[in-house]
Order: sequence, then C-alpha cells, then structure tokens
Amino acid sequence: MSSQAENIRQFCLAKAIAVVGVSDRDFGGIIYRELKDRGFAVYAVHPARTTFADDPCYPSLVGLPEEVKAAVIAVAPHSAELVVKDAIAAGFTHLWFQRGRDFSQAESTARNAGIHTVSDKCILLYAGEITGIHAFHRFLAKMFGRY
Repeated sequence: MSSQAENIRQFCLAKAIAVVGVSDRDFGGIIYRELKDRGFAVYAVHPARTTFADDPCYPSLVGLPEEVKAAVIAVAPHSAELVVKDAIAAGFTHLWFQRGRDFSQAESTARNAGIHTVSDKCILLYAGEITGIHAFHRFLAKMFGRY
C-alpha cells in the first residue's frame, strides 16, 4: 500500500469528492462547502437528507455517479464501518478519514479491501488552494512536523 503522503497527493487530484456526514452543525458541512468553493465537484452524503446546501444529497456512497471514487468520511467512528462497506461495494479507490476521531477499525477494513486511505489529517489543509485560517493551520502543522 502507498505511503500516506502519496495517498494525500492522489486524493487531492480527484475532481469529484463525496463528503459523507454533511450537516449544518458538524464539520462535514464545512468540508463540503470549502471543497465546493475550492472548485471540486462535491457530492453530499447523509442517510436522512435529500438536499444539502441546495444540492442533492445521496443516502450512501452506493448510487453516486461513476466518476466519484474518493470520499471524505466525517461521521462518528461507529458509523464509519458501514460507510466503508458501501465504499467497497461502490468501487471507491480513496477514503479520507477526517482528523479528530479514531477510525482505526474502519480504516483497516478499507485498506484490507485495497482502498488507499488518509487518516489523522484535515482535508482542508491539503485539497485545492489553501487560504485563510486553513493556511495558518497548515503553517503550524508544518512548523511542528504534523503536515
């Protein structure tokens, strides 16, 4: 399996990215809006929503357009296993487990299925043009060897 640095590079080349766990109150919604503002084609995924930010929202990764093969996972760890199973069924090649939670079990399942993974990193420090607070966070991450 590739190194995390190579997985980050490959993930950031994706033109279409699903964001699983979009919400008006949680980080999934922030990720969705930021990636959209940075020019990515983003697909909202949440089992209980039909729209998010005036865009269609899909109930799972299964059924997304074929070109979507990368997803950011911004759900609770206990929900991540089901998301990974859907990713495997839908033929996803890259999953980014958003920083701040322990996704080790779900990540292991994804890796064992041959999916390239990124974990313990914030997508907003890497994907697209980094500006504002995320540029400052990236500077600090580099300064302290966490980039």
